[in-house]
Amino acid sequence: MLNKKVIYDLTTFTHLDYPNHLACIVWFSGCNMRCDYCYNSDIVFAKNGKYSYNDILDFLKNRQNLLDGVVLSGGEATSHELVEFCQKIKQLGFKIKLDTNGTYPKQIQKLLELNLLDYIALDYKSHERKFTQITHSNKYKEFTQILDILIKENINFEVRTTIHSDLLDENDINDMIKFLIKKGYKNTYYIQNFLDTNSSIANLSAPVKKFDRTKLLDDINIVFRLH
Repeated sequence: MLNKKVIYDLTTFTHLDYPNHLACIVWFSGCNMRCDYCYNSDIVFAKNGKYSYNDILDFLKNRQNLLDGVVLSGGEATSHELVEFCQKIKQLGFKIKLDTNGTYPKQIQKLLELNLLDYIALDYKSHERKFTQITHSNKYKEFTQILDILIKENINFEVRTTIHSDLLDENDINDMIKFLIKKGYKNTYYIQNFLDTNSSIANLSAPVKKFDRTKLLDDINIVFRLH
């Protein structure tokens, strides 16, 4: 299994993607969503990768005591087998952060049961009414299951949303804030702006509508990120 080439690319160093840690990013090929604003279309549509699990493990063996952690991203990392890979990473002494769209509950539940994850960033794409329109998937139920699991488990995690204000406006975000509060989410809610790279899946350009942050509810701690 570890010889499968399912990893599209490797970012060898980042101090931004894993809070308070120096890390690398492992980009897994493929995704079960087609989000309009996604700028990683080459990764999303990739059938195979350049690197195997073992290739990454060999890299990590040379980064012990230099990096603190490994970010599993994509694409959608949890669409691949992760248990053995994560076990090997932990044996090397690294912390693991998972970036996920939250659509594979059984996979994440298993990783949590085995204490293989140290931090999770959960993408909250949209409230239910616009979820399929934006993601071109019908996985909203799975997302809510993951959110419930993470709130229940003793795991450090964050919820984050990418906004393109022609797709999600202030009312949409307020509805999402209300949902998070109802579910019992008490951590910071991160909102990041659409990255205009001229290569999004839906070929989106910069939004026409202006997003007014002052209209957002203050019932939850919100932090805006550039991306």
